[in-house]
Amino acid sequence: MSKRHIILLRHAEAVGTGNGLSDQARPLTPHGETEAEAAGAWLKAHAAPIQRVLYSPALRAKQTAEDALHALGAVEQREDARIYEATPGALMDVLTDNADVEWLLLVGHNPGLESLVALLSTGQSGDHRGMATAGVAWLELPTESAIEPGVATLKHFWSP
Repeated sequence: MSKRHIILLRHAEAVGTGNGLSDQARPLTPHGETEAEAAGAWLKAHAAPIQRVLYSPALRAKQTAEDALHALGAVEQREDARIYEATPGALMDVLTDNADVEWLLLVGHNPGLESLVALLSTGQSGDHRGMATAGVAWLELPTESAIEPGVATLKHFWSP
């Protein structure tokens, strides 16, 4: 039975909200850039052959994706506005719409990502345990399975 891999990456550390920037315009801090690069290196070390990257329109998510991809090389990248401030249900729709790839990396935000990990792996969105900035949750599910609560196995949970 072949497997589909959904890798969720929370954006890395960004500058705070008190600097006059809109939430979507907040860039990564230097520490955040290091976190994102570490996430990419970890994914490369664990042989994640990412086929497509989806990221939120927030600058910090796009920069996280770009910094992580330095280690992984060139892959298809798409901005998806649905990822910003998304609920687990909205994120499941994004995943369903991208079920044509076996190796998907989605770069987004909490609390949506940590709730999605819980929902897909345990069937309960309230079972989340937190997800640090630049944290990675690697989910695995049968290729033929629909994106439904409880269908995935949490293969890795990592943070820098």
